[in-house]
Parts: sequence; structure tokens; C-alpha cells
Amino acid sequence: MSGTILVTGGAGFIGCNLVRLLLAERPELNVINLDLLTYAGRRENLVDLPHPERHLLVHGDIRDAGLVASLFDGSHPDLAARGWEAPTRVAHLAAESHVDRSITGPEVFVTTNVHGTQILLEAARRAWDGRNGVRFLHVSTDEVYGSLGPTGYFTEATPLAPNSPYSASKAGSDLMARAYVETFGLPVVITRCSNNYGPYQLPEKFIPVVIDRILERQPIPVYGDGGNVRDWLYVMDHARALLTALEAGRDGEVYNIGGHNEWANIDIAGLLCDMVDARADTDGSRKLITFVEDRLGHDRRYAIDPSKTSSELGWKPEHTFETGIAVTVDWYLANREWVRAAKAGL
Repeated sequence: MSGTILVTGGAGFIGCNLVRLLLAERPELNVINLDLLTYAGRRENLVDLPHPERHLLVHGDIRDAGLVASLFDGSHPDLAARGWEAPTRVAHLAAESHVDRSITGPEVFVTTNVHGTQILLEAARRAWDGRNGVRFLHVSTDEVYGSLGPTGYFTEATPLAPNSPYSASKAGSDLMARAYVETFGLPVVITRCSNNYGPYQLPEKFIPVVIDRILERQPIPVYGDGGNVRDWLYVMDHARALLTALEAGRDGEVYNIGGHNEWANIDIAGLLCDMVDARADTDGSRKLITFVEDRLGHDRRYAIDPSKTSSELGWKPEHTFETGIAVTVDWYLANREWVRAAKAGL
């Protein structure tokens, strides 16, 4: 893959890891990174990038149709200044993504996740009309499928049944992407992933919250009875799956990306307590676990069947949960200043 790729949300958690992978492993590719730089997209996530001369950060909103069009048609002044071509690939990750925030303020989830996606799709349709070698990767979530019982797995054929404003907005954006395939023939691939963890995840999400509360000796909040189950995927394994889908996926297809690592929240909290206690100057951290009132509409279990992605694209995760969580804990212990700055912005 060569030329220029547009990554939306590339200063966020998953996005910055994908940007690092693209710069490190695709030496003939220039990366335009469009990010609104809200609390979730941070310049600090982009320090020490490999080959920063091939990275351009554009501070802007995917809902700004004029800005988006200028990137797709190559008229944006920063592209002209660098002599870069307009993008022929898109990896669309920009989204409002925190379920709790969607419950207290759903409107921005609709405008960003649904309308913003439509603006990007329309700009791509206009700029790429009749062109070959173009591809739009729309990155979604397993939460669009709703909740599973104690057995079974989400497949690409599972009906959409979102239960939160966040997941409903992502389902809406998925359907918009599908409509642009069916109506206009836009070459779009959709991916849906399980819960990610790893470096640069904000301390509003479960795993970094637990690590931070242990180190600060504060109560560790666990929703309900702690029995909610998630399928956990190391973020760089996800980034590599996205790159594979971008390059080898079939137009119009959906690919599920999961780690085959199901853990109940209470078990992860206990594991993290033990891991941090073994690495840091803490002890008896399991006593900090505190059960709190359950989240409204809290899905009980998610689990992804990634066999289509494995069989068609040859992808499989490189990390087990045990290896990935060890890397993650060590990163958070070594980057306390990053955590403090991130918390201040929440």
C-alpha cells in the first residue's frame, strides 16, 4: 500500500496505535490524521511516532463537510504544502465511544457517529467516483449486536440489536456505510471488534481505571455483581487486523475481530490487583473492589466469533490475554504522568 491514507480519530486510543503501525510497516504511505482533539484524542498520544515526516495531524471535525471535502480532493493547504496526493484509503475510527457518556448526553453520539460518518462517505463517493484502488474502512464495535446469553458468539450474520445510545449510533453508522455500498457502489469494508485494552487507553475505561485506583489506593468500582463478561482484544492485535482488512478485505463485507478472551469484570479486577501488587509498592488491593449500582441497559455478555476474519484474511491475535495484560500493566506503571494528564482532561 502506497500513497496517502486518511485516518480519522488517529489521536485516540485505537487510532494512535494504528497510526504507529502504518508508519512503522508501510514505508511508502503518508498518513493524514484528522482528529477533533477532544478529551479522547490527545496530542500526547502522538509523541515519538516512527517516521513523523510521513504524518500530518489535521485538527478538525468529521462533521465539517468543507474540511472533509478539502482532504479528499487534495485542496487542503497542508496537503499542497507537503506535495501529498489526496487519500485513496480511509480508516474511519473517529467516534464518541463511552457508553456512560452516551446515557447522559446522547445527542453528540448521533451527530458525530452517524452524521459525521455520512459526511465522510459522501466526500469519498464524490472524490473517488470511477476510480480503482480505493477503499473505505469503517471501524465499528460488537456492541451493535446487543447482549448474549451465557453461551454462543456474535457472528457477522447476528442481527443488530443495540441497547445503548452509543451502540445505537454505531449501528446507525454501520447501516449508513452499508447503504453507500449498496446504493453507490462505494468500496467499503466494515469491521466490528470486541473490547480493546492496551497503551494509551483513557482512565475512564475499565482496565486503566482499575490500575489507577489501585495505585491511588481508591475504591475500584465494579458495576452490579461484577458478572458482566467481555471478550478482550489487545489493541495492537486490533490495529493489525484493521490493516489486514483494509488491504485484503472484500468490498461490502463485515469482519468480526475478537480475541477469544472472555473475562468477567470481577475476575479482571482481581487479576489486576494481584498484578499491580506484584509490581508496585501496593498490597492487599483486592480489598479496594467496591460494587456500585449497575449501568442502565448494561449488556451481560459479549463474545466474538472471528473465524471469518481468520479464514478469509489470515489474521489471528498475536497476544494472549496474559501476555497483553502484562504489557498493559507495565505501560501504565511506567507512564503515570500520561495518566495524570489524561485524568485532568476528563
